[in-house]
Amino acid sequence: MSGGWNTIESDAGVFTSLIENLGVKDIQFEELLTLDPSELLALQPVYGVIFLFKYPTDKPYATPDGPLDGKFDQAASEKLFFAAQTIQNACATQALLSVLLNQTAASNTDTTTDNDSHKVDIGEKLRDFRDFTMVLPPEFRGEALSNSDLIREVHNSFARSNPFADETQRDPNAETEDAFHFVAYTPIGGTLYELDGLQPAPISHGACAQDEFPRRVVDVLQRRVARYEATEIRFNLLAMCRDLRVRAREFGDAELLEREERKRREWRFENALRRHNFVGFAGEVLKGVAGNRIRAGGDEGVKTWVDESLERRKTAEKALRGRGGDGDVDMS
Repeated sequence: MSGGWNTIESDAGVFTSLIENLGVKDIQFEELLTLDPSELLALQPVYGVIFLFKYPTDKPYATPDGPLDGKFDQAASEKLFFAAQTIQNACATQALLSVLLNQTAASNTDTTTDNDSHKVDIGEKLRDFRDFTMVLPPEFRGEALSNSDLIREVHNSFARSNPFADETQRDPNAETEDAFHFVAYTPIGGTLYELDGLQPAPISHGACAQDEFPRRVVDVLQRRVARYEATEIRFNLLAMCRDLRVRAREFGDAELLEREERKRREWRFENALRRHNFVGFAGEVLKGVAGNRIRAGGDEGVKTWVDESLERRKTAEKALRGRGGDGDVDMS
């Protein structure tokens, strides 16, 4: 029995590093800040997008009769890589694999040529996984994905370190947290597909040539976002595109290359921070501060410091009550 899957962030640096650790070549993710086709056009070739949204519990997106937008394509389940989601927290990696494993090159060759510019070298391990699972029905593909030690371990390596969280102990009276979900949109064989492992089949959104994808997918996403309340802004969109450093080298764009290399350095630093447990560091800082106070004024100095802090807290709370407010108090 395999171990569990942890939640990971919808972040371009996380997703790019994740697929690189799985052996994928010359592919990266870019975060899109607006639903504007021009943003996707600037990144071409774009292989697909990963959309993160609050999962609706009151108004289901799909019923047995079909989805609210598009239509189920049962026949596509056999010819495309489409896997049912069979385990919690795996939807991020499942969504990005739904794009990757449907954009594969026929062999491990240069995939940047004009004749093969929309194929991806996914590497030997993912290619073997795809070959093994394509003969299986979607529910067994999902089981194979959930039980892949390689994919699970790479996925979990990007989970935030949280030493204080105990997922086994939950307050039954606590308010239910909002659930979020990842789905993939990608053009395959002249059709725009929505690939969501919680649905019974791929969802077809109609004919879509590769160069039409930016406009067509934005139309679909705008309709989807419009179904939420106007106050709901918790969406995230990542585009899977060719590594922009490849483009920079092809065109001799030194400025773009330097910007992309700098971004990669920042991603590596941020991912290292995600993995690190800072509890020990914080404890040493607190011991250092307390030690300095003791050396400066002894036990009496520490008592004075604590009393002054408590007095500032009381003053802040009194001022807040006087305004009739309710919320966090700045203790600095």
